[in-house]
This record gives sequence, structure tokens and C-alpha cells, in this order.
Amino acid sequence: MRDDLQSLVQDIQSLRSPVRTFLNELYRRYLPLRDGRIADYIPELAKADPESFGISLVTVDGRTFNAGDSDRRFTIQSISKPFVYGLALEDWGRDYVLRRVGVEPTGEAFNSIVLDEESNRPYNPMVNAGAIATAGLIRGADPAERINRMLAMVRRFTGREALVDAAVFTSERTTGHRNRAIGHLMLNFGMVDSNVEEILDLYFQQCSVLVTSHDLAMMAATLANGGIHPVTGEQAIDPQYVRDLLSVMYTCGMYNFAGEWCHTIGVPAKSGVSGGVMAVVPGRMGIGIYSPALDNRGNSVRGIAVCTELSEQLNLHVFSPSSVRSPLARALEPVK
Repeated sequence: MRDDLQSLVQDIQSLRSPVRTFLNELYRRYLPLRDGRIADYIPELAKADPESFGISLVTVDGRTFNAGDSDRRFTIQSISKPFVYGLALEDWGRDYVLRRVGVEPTGEAFNSIVLDEESNRPYNPMVNAGAIATAGLIRGADPAERINRMLAMVRRFTGREALVDAAVFTSERTTGHRNRAIGHLMLNFGMVDSNVEEILDLYFQQCSVLVTSHDLAMMAATLANGGIHPVTGEQAIDPQYVRDLLSVMYTCGMYNFAGEWCHTIGVPAKSGVSGGVMAVVPGRMGIGIYSPALDNRGNSVRGIAVCTELSEQLNLHVFSPSSVRSPLARALEPVK
């Protein structure tokens, strides 16, 4: 009963919040933005509604603010990559994982068939090659145990059960010839084990996990909170590896837009071709946005526009003076 009352109080506070008003203004302002196109190289993704648009913020003390289609489910796609990377780090440790996957940005498209010429490693875990390699590091006696461990990890970050969209998984598996080529290239160089088809299946399934923009904001807020879920209090990841995830997200998470993102918006982030964008503001909040129309680099057009404005209005850039806080930014500071 007490939990229900606290939840009701939070809902009332949220309704009166200037933050909620601001997010609703952003939603109305950018809903008419219809640039970009929906990803169609995975047939199931082409069925997305281009009008779908959700914005979510979650603070490190568990306050939530949503606008638009924040409960619309879509597949996580590449936003799964930092989290699976974290699971691989927990399973093997930094030194071993670094022997299989580097941490250097590439400046290349996310699905480029390219490895480091000296080490034969994928450049980083945020591109497809690196993500396939980290999927291959997930421990388990068989494919069922590995997928269940991956889903359990997602649950710790979202706070609810994780499900795979079977139709999207099948679509990715059927059409994923480029990823299959990447997997076999890495098999040739010993960067993945011989069970490459099982590894690819796990990779396709991790990309097909269903989330909402609210889920993305909660996952980001968990990273912003040192790996502790802001609501459940559960430790979602060993805190020593949060730094690793945020570092590669900052330098590599937005692919060949990473430099401009760091310069303009300035927070660790990850995008996915289904239209999701997740951003982490360490010590402060997580951001989740969904809008499926993409630019030519594979990033959500509305997502980039909203994150640009959020960074400006809330002073989110990691190199901005911490003393400069608007009243709106101060409203999102953790409650002492």
C-alpha cells in the first residue's frame, strides 16, 4: 500500500513538473520533423510507424519523465552492444576481452567489414564486428544458457522481464549475410570460436530484445548511477566496468557521427537502427528516445535533434562548467 502511495505521489509531482512540460514541448516541436527514412535492410524493421516518437528521462534517484510514445515497444538493436560488452567483461575481465576486441573508434559505418590490420581484432565493441566478438564471449554450457544469461542481464538494467521479438530475430537471421561474413572473417583470424553460427544467433537475438524509450532511459540511468538500478536498487553490473562501457560509448557509440556527437552533445550514447537513442549523463540521469526515421549514418533524426536541445537546455555536455545550471537543469539534480 505504501509503495502504491509513493508511486501516486511521484506521478502527481511528475504531472506538475516543469521537466514534463519541457519534454512535451520538445515532443510537439519535433513531431513534424519527417526527415530521414526507416531502415529496410532488415525487412521487419521496415514495418515501423514513422510517426512513432517517444522521449524519456530517468534521474539517478528514480524520478521518471515521459512524453509521446514512451511505452511503444521496438527492438533494441545496437543499443544492446555496450550491455553485452559489460557482460563479457564480467565473464572474462578487461585483459582477456581486450585481446579479442579493441576500444578504438573507426570512423567507419557500423557494419563495415574491417578489422585492425595489426592485431586482427575488431576495432571496438560498438561496431557489428566487435559486438559479434563480445557475444561470442558470453559464458554458458549451451545456446539456451547463454541467451538466458543475456536476457537476465537486460532485466537487471530495465527492472522488468526481457523478451525477444521472434519475427525480428528470424528476419535478421534470414537476411544477415553481411554479419555472417564478418563472423566468418573473425573465425579465420581466431577472434571468435568455431561455433560461429551459434554466436551469430545470440547476436541476432540480443538485437531483437524488445524495449521502450522508458526502458532505454532506465538502462542509461542505471549506468549513470554506477551500475545500480535507480528503482530496484539491484546492482546490474560490476561497478568497476561501468567506466569501460561509458568510455567506449562516448568515443564509439554513434559510429561515424561520434566526433560530432562528442563535440556538440557531449555525453556517452548509443544508437540503434530501429530508431532508438540512449544517452548517459553520469551522476545525473539517463535519456531514451525512440523515432524510427534515420539519417544516412543510421541515427534517429528526431533523436539527434532532441538530444542536441536537451544538452543545450540542461547543460549536459561533460565539459560544460558544472556551475552553470538553468532552473530546469536544477530540477533534475538528485534529491539529497
